[in-house]
Amino acid sequence: MPRLLLLLPAAGYANQDFIAAAARLDIELVACADYCHRLAPGWGLPPLMSVPFDQPEIALPQVLAELKQPVDAVLAVDDHGQALAAQLRVALKLPGSPPEAVATLSDKLRFRRLQQTLGLPHPAFIAVGADAIDAAAAPGFPLVVKARRLNASRGVIRVDDREELARALKQVRRIQARAQRDAADLLVERFIPGVEAALDGVLSSGALRVLAVFDKPDPLDGPFFEETLFITPSRLPDATQRELADAVERACVAAGVTDGVIHAEARINEAGVWLLEIAPRGIGGLCGRVLDTTLGMNSAEIVLRHAVGLPFPAQASGTAAGVMMIPIPASGILRGVDGLDAARAVPHITGIEITAPPGQLVAPPPEGAGYLGFLFSRAATPQQAEAALRAAHAVLAVNIQPLVEP
Repeated sequence: MPRLLLLLPAAGYANQDFIAAAARLDIELVACADYCHRLAPGWGLPPLMSVPFDQPEIALPQVLAELKQPVDAVLAVDDHGQALAAQLRVALKLPGSPPEAVATLSDKLRFRRLQQTLGLPHPAFIAVGADAIDAAAAPGFPLVVKARRLNASRGVIRVDDREELARALKQVRRIQARAQRDAADLLVERFIPGVEAALDGVLSSGALRVLAVFDKPDPLDGPFFEETLFITPSRLPDATQRELADAVERACVAAGVTDGVIHAEARINEAGVWLLEIAPRGIGGLCGRVLDTTLGMNSAEIVLRHAVGLPFPAQASGTAAGVMMIPIPASGILRGVDGLDAARAVPHITGIEITAPPGQLVAPPPEGAGYLGFLFSRAATPQQAEAALRAAHAVLAVNIQPLVEP
């Protein structure tokens, strides 16, 4: 039986999917929980240890000291544990993306510099401090201010003039500091117009196999960039999809990521494909369940299969599928979501998961990094899958109690 060390965030959306997939595949999991949090007893996995994922220099010796038996692979469920997982693989002499490669893909500034070196399309960009208004404005408006290492659109703001830029620099700096990231500066880059798409794939010895290309049909023009819809198969021209895949493969190999599951995001316009970022993991949240419809297994299972050398599905089914990350309409305390039965009754809706519990403090981007939950659809065409998600979302009523200012 393969034995795998799995780094589980305290409240990761996909934790249960990884645990269930491991059981189906007869993989023994050794659980490592983030920081001082302990895994919920209902997960059925006692954590071997609890370490700070954000501080690999502290966590690495702790894990190595506690790990009494060999493991065949080390994986992190989400972005939070990727750096630690990479260092553990080196220490344990296991295959996978090396630390330097993970660092390049995890840092938006380093990734832009990689694109620049490769000659891939990229916006004009600059690294600046919070008060460097003149330097930050140099690439030319409209601009996007970005925290370098945060995900899920957290700390990402479009600005159209100097006044907005000054506010955004201070706000993103505060968001980044609160997240306890160590980047000393921010990334400021020209806004890229166009539609967005995403790609999930698996690299084997530097060759990319595309698992899915997703359309993101909602406009993402700012000032904030909350993602909502992912629809597959993509309706982009085949030539554009090939261009996207070629750019992703080239960037991954140049970064040093040649094996493993990856998730890429890109903007597409008349000038071509502009990679936004690539993550050395599968699609985030519960969105990986959409691949159950098209490939017969979810993203968590694909990640585990690759890690232990099990085969993948032969080909996609041809069925269309979609997922909506239910947006958070306002900051405050979530009191509940009504209309779930009506949403489930919408044709082509296959599931609804409300992941934010009542009483939780919620916030949309750029401050927040989570979602209320997920809607799933399955249909004969991408258009039907998208329409079902929009119809189901329209009947939901989200009750958020605003915070009272002191």
